[in-house]
Amino acid sequence: MREKEREMGKNEYLPLFETRASRGRLLFKLYVLTIFVAICMILVYRVSYLPVEGAVEIWSWIGMFFAELWFSFYWFITQLVRWNPIYRYTFKDRLSQRYEKDLPGVDIFVCTADPEIEPPTMVINTVLSMMAYDYPPEKLSVYLSDDGGSDLTFYAMLEASRFSKHWLPFCKKLKIQPRSPEAYFRTALEPLDDPNKAKEWLFVKKLYIDMKYQIEATTKLGKVPEEICKEHKGFHEWNFISSRRDHQTILEILIDGTDPQAMDNEGQPLPTLVYLAREKRPQYPHNFKAGAMNALIRVSSRISNSPIILNVDCDMYSNNSYSVRDALCFFMDEEKGREIGYIQYPQAFENITKNDIYCNSLNIEMEVDFPGLDGNGGPLYIGTGCFHRREALCGRRYSNENKVDWKEVNYRKVKESAGVLEEVCRILASCTYDANTEWGKEMGLKYGCPVEDVITGLSVQCKGWRSMYFIPERKGFLGLAPTTLLQTLVQHKRWSEGDFQILITRHSPFLFGHKRIPLKLQLSYCIYLLWATSWFAVLYYLVVPPLCLLRGISLFPKLSSPWIQSFAYAIFANRAYGLVEFVWSGGTIQGWWNGQRVWVFKRTTSHLFGFFDAIRKLLGFSTSTFVITAKVAEEDVSERYEKEKMEFGVSSPMFNILATLALLNMFSFVGGIKMLIMDVESKVLDLLALQIILCGLLVLINLPIYQGLFFRKDSGRMPYSVTYTSIIVSLLACSIALY
Repeated sequence: MREKEREMGKNEYLPLFETRASRGRLLFKLYVLTIFVAICMILVYRVSYLPVEGAVEIWSWIGMFFAELWFSFYWFITQLVRWNPIYRYTFKDRLSQRYEKDLPGVDIFVCTADPEIEPPTMVINTVLSMMAYDYPPEKLSVYLSDDGGSDLTFYAMLEASRFSKHWLPFCKKLKIQPRSPEAYFRTALEPLDDPNKAKEWLFVKKLYIDMKYQIEATTKLGKVPEEICKEHKGFHEWNFISSRRDHQTILEILIDGTDPQAMDNEGQPLPTLVYLAREKRPQYPHNFKAGAMNALIRVSSRISNSPIILNVDCDMYSNNSYSVRDALCFFMDEEKGREIGYIQYPQAFENITKNDIYCNSLNIEMEVDFPGLDGNGGPLYIGTGCFHRREALCGRRYSNENKVDWKEVNYRKVKESAGVLEEVCRILASCTYDANTEWGKEMGLKYGCPVEDVITGLSVQCKGWRSMYFIPERKGFLGLAPTTLLQTLVQHKRWSEGDFQILITRHSPFLFGHKRIPLKLQLSYCIYLLWATSWFAVLYYLVVPPLCLLRGISLFPKLSSPWIQSFAYAIFANRAYGLVEFVWSGGTIQGWWNGQRVWVFKRTTSHLFGFFDAIRKLLGFSTSTFVITAKVAEEDVSERYEKEKMEFGVSSPMFNILATLALLNMFSFVGGIKMLIMDVESKVLDLLALQIILCGLLVLINLPIYQGLFFRKDSGRMPYSVTYTSIIVSLLACSIALY
């Protein structure tokens, strides 16, 4: 007994988390050094061998120099981010020994906007997984913001609140993972070793299937039946709604965790569960998703006022029931916890195909870049899977005196009747509440930017708070990635536009973060803020060398020249190291190749459109809009996605660009091969080999484009309008180059 007491006494002085630097960095540093030398040689070659005659030759060469200068600069920024990665580890046992009886309240925010794009069954699976955390339920409060103001979503939440009385004790009794019913029953097997557990398992599964069927049937019908509407007073709110963009605040406390009668079937307390559809009027900006989050912050401060806030997207269910405890190991650490503003978890997806056809897994960003960002001063806030300190999110600046006595934290601020509380909260969620206030500026999430999460995280860091990145052994959250090429490109267009918008405004890390965050962190932000500017260099490399090839103009060293070694090494070593890095992060060789393809696609479309839309916004010609990525797909689209067949199907300016570039490089490659065949003295091979190889690689990258243009007959092929347009434009470009 005394030994146990002494052990507990020792634990009082041990940290709740530790930080470890990455080991075995010799190979990486050797790679950086050798690539740097090769890059310098390439730039020296460009300057030394500038053509002296021929306007086309001179300007093409100068363009290549600036394109390669850009690639070199961005490569340098990338290596700066990856130079000093760190990894963090938590000690949940120490947390339990020290604070189990004094754990703080945690408010969980889930945001949805459209029941058609984000089905109610998916939303409630996320909500139920959050309610089932391995954490005292009376200290959990789950809030759903429904920006679609849908009675279908409200009905699903009502059914989920009833099902939770069975689901939560079931999760804790069987200690299951994950705690999303859909995800669990999709893979779990009936526990045949225990008849009692098997009986309960089948009973709960039937309850879930019945609930899911009822919700999906109601959703398909498009309205909630009248007999169901009579079951809860909340449905009367929809009698006064004219449209989803014009309605009053709807707030319903479905489960009041402070009510002694709010118990599950085992007699244990239930978490608080709140449904909120904030007020919307046509004359006021909606600011989704920042507006939804800010409304939740204001409302929750009145209901539960927990010092810690977790926010997730509606498709991002909890995959690890210990995530809350892991996060609290950071916030409650006696030495460093008081300076932490937010803890960012990796973003991961459950529907990634084996070879990640659209490169949506974000493995390199989450496994390589973000630990590097953490080492340089702190990760970005990416909008989901993030635990916040409430006071940091609400705009308070960090102070050395900002120490919290967790044993005295009163997480329930106001004791009022449910009726009074709901009326007060309706005012807090009104569309005029934050007008002429600091909300959306200095408090809460920032308004006016497509990536409100990134700019909000930067603001928190600039106020003196630290941010940290944590990769748990079991993934904390799993969501749904886009399942079509166009969805992927549009999503990256929004990201690149918003990031570039931050860079060219007063919120730039170099202006807003000057003397507030470390210079290396300011530079590290550029790995994403400069996405939109990469279009020119990539597009130049995809257009000018092929056209010059048709004219016999060489833009690279001869095969017989010693300068070819620098180009060959830089290209080969960079791609080889990237392949090793990708496989180490959990990818496949085919997945890496798919990543190279999507890298080209995004930089010639998403980043191009993102760049010009950000410039238009800066000049006042357009406003930022938030495009929701669809979380469901039609059956034939899903089948093609699972088979890893690239999806086109609809007309888009982005597809016009991709198809035109693909055909341009194919025609140029054929022209180059023709010159090789007709060249008896092998001068063409010596002079134009690298350009022919470049076109050949681009032809390989664009194979799915050619299939979609000419060979596929399914509904996912390229539209004929795109095919005809791209053929005409590419042939016209080749004709101009030849004559």
